[in-house]
Amino acid sequence: MEIQIAETFVDFVAGKKLFLEYAQSLDFNLCFQNFEQELADIQTQYGAPNGCLLLVKNEQEAVGCAGVRRWQGDIAELKRMYLKPQTRGLGLGRKLLESALENARWLGYRSIRLDTLPSMAAAIALYREFGFTDISPYRDNPFEGTIYLEKQL
Repeated sequence: MEIQIAETFVDFVAGKKLFLEYAQSLDFNLCFQNFEQELADIQTQYGAPNGCLLLVKNEQEAVGCAGVRRWQGDIAELKRMYLKPQTRGLGLGRKLLESALENARWLGYRSIRLDTLPSMAAAIALYREFGFTDISPYRDNPFEGTIYLEKQL
């Protein structure tokens, strides 16, 4: 399996499908994050020069993704890090996060933020292992216990 940056229309369609699969795997609706607009603008939000959409590919099939986009100024935001269930536990999450951080640096960001929920314990452990630390809320999230993290790049 390899990690690629989405470049073509087909790549972004594959990313959109993974974003939808991710959203459907949650026990809540992402409408509070303007998810429909995010899907409609996926190539703008997660394309050069301000972001990237990373795809984990198993041969030609996209089995995972992560998005890096501008939050404000030199701060990036990590969104929609997701692996299909059958690919979890293989170290791909670590490789995907490494690639996201590397690409955020390459894009000129000095830090990267994310928000997540306590139920995503494995992801939180990975983020903390990579040096993410707690920060004050930087965006609206209606779910109690939302965790906000940031890493200096």
